[in-house]
Amino acid sequence: MSVTSDFYLARAAECEREAQATTLENVRDRCRRSEAAWREMAARMVKGETMRVTLAAEKQAKEGIAQ
Repeated sequence: MSVTSDFYLARAAECEREAQATTLENVRDRCRRSEAAWREMAARMVKGETMRVTLAAEKQAKEGIAQ
């Protein structure tokens, strides 16, 4: 199974809903920390995807010039 940024964002949204639904402060804090971690993982995934696309385009352009 390939993990995407959408997966991470869905988990973050789930944690956000759990945080809003609970009345226990320690559970709410845990959910908020989890939400932040999932969002950070999503941001890293997007950054990596963007970097791969950019590097592939640069490589293709460079190969086109060399021919």
